[in-house]
Amino acid sequence: MELHTYYICLLRKGPNWTADESPELDRLQAQHMAHNAHLMETGAKLAAGPVRDDSDVRGFSIFLTATLDEARALAEDDPAVRAGRFIVELHPWMVPAGRLPAPSHPSDTSKNDASEG
Repeated sequence: MELHTYYICLLRKGPNWTADESPELDRLQAQHMAHNAHLMETGAKLAAGPVRDDSDVRGFSIFLTATLDEARALAEDDPAVRAGRFIVELHPWMVPAGRLPAPSHPSDTSKNDASEG
């Protein structure tokens, strides 16, 4: 089976996390949303959205970048990450080819025999 590598990103509560509302937090959230919209418009992200439970995970996204380092740089450039509201956790994620839009590194594939799983 041909697999493509994507990068999943979890945004966790950071050291400056607060549930309190304020005009400053509203501005930071708007910047965070604009950052995500830009990454989706440029094709660096496939999807992004909030996680709504009582865990410390606040968001989930899928990067279509060529490398983990590229995904990390884009994720850490998020204004809410830079402000310490969130921290980034990234993981390579293998998906069967054709299930999602091709990542920006289609030559980075693995072939696994279906009987090995």
